[in-house]
Order: sequence, then C-alpha cells, then structure tokens
Amino acid sequence: MPRRSTAREDMLRSAIALFRQRGVEATSVADVLEHAGAPRGSVYHHFPQGRPQLVEEATRSAGTFMGSMISAGLTTLGPLRTVEAIISGFRDQLLATDFASGCPVASVAIEGPQSPAALAAAGESFTSWEETIAASLWQHGIDPDRAHGLATMALSAIEGALLLCKAQRSTRALDRVEKEVMILLSGVVVSPR
Repeated sequence: MPRRSTAREDMLRSAIALFRQRGVEATSVADVLEHAGAPRGSVYHHFPQGRPQLVEEATRSAGTFMGSMISAGLTTLGPLRTVEAIISGFRDQLLATDFASGCPVASVAIEGPQSPAALAAAGESFTSWEETIAASLWQHGIDPDRAHGLATMALSAIEGALLLCKAQRSTRALDRVEKEVMILLSGVVVSPR
C-alpha cells in the first residue's frame, strides 16, 4: 500500500514550488498553507519554529531531491547526459511557467541573509551536488582537481543561466550554456574507471 501524504510533506512540497516561482521572501506562510490545502494551525504543529524552520527544511528537501536525481542520472546516464537532462528539465520548467520557475535552492541562496539556517542548507546542497558530479567526472577519467573545477563551473553556469532566462524571458542563456558545457565536457570525459 502506498504511503499517504501528510500535511507536513504537502507544506514542504508547496514551499518548494512557491520558492521556485516567487522566491523565498515573496512567499508567506499563508501562501504555503493555501497552496498545500493545509489548515492554518498546522504550520506550528509541524514546524514549531515557524517560517524559519519551514524555509530551512524545504531547502534541505529540495536539495536532497535534486541530489538524488543527479546521483541517479550519473549512475545510469553518465555525466554528459545527466548535465543535458538537468538543463532540459530546467528549460521545460521555464517554458511551462512562463519563465517564473527557477531553482528553489538558488532562491534561498540569493535571499539567504534572512534565514541563516536555510542559507547553510543551500550551501550544503550545492556542495553535495558539486561533489557528486566531480566524483562522476573523476570516474570518467578526469583528474580530481579538474573534476571539481568542472563540476563547479557546470553548476554555476546552469544556475546563472537560469537567472538570465528568467530576467530575459528566453531560454537563450540556458541553450548557450548547454552547448558550451557539452563541448567542454565531451572533450575530456572518457569511459568510467
């Protein structure tokens, strides 16, 4: 029997969806409750420390989810196809939301000083993604130092392109980043060790 969703999980998913489209500061607890269809008093039941706890846990949840997608992609597709899949997924989200959607972890990083614990969670997520990608690049024949540099460059380019895409209301930046990152990676990635 599939596990039934809880109000807590619904609120985390709603917070992530709203952070992705509106940003953290433009998303109130009332917005999250309405989006999740959760009763008003449930936020303090599930998140006793209120909004800061909700923001931190939603950031951790989004980071963990994206990290598991990256890991699964690297295992089954390898680094080149995984980077393409990440970019394709973000492109699809941008187009489906009329350029409102971005990375929920990045929105916390941009607005981070308002929530130090959430900012720390965003930093941990980015670090984890970098480490995972770097390990895969190393397994595909790239020196560890270069693998870390390439992982940081790829993530930074994708996250930066998302900001440009939202501001310019075009996928042009993401399309260009995809082309250049793929040229760079395809020139250095070899068969797994």
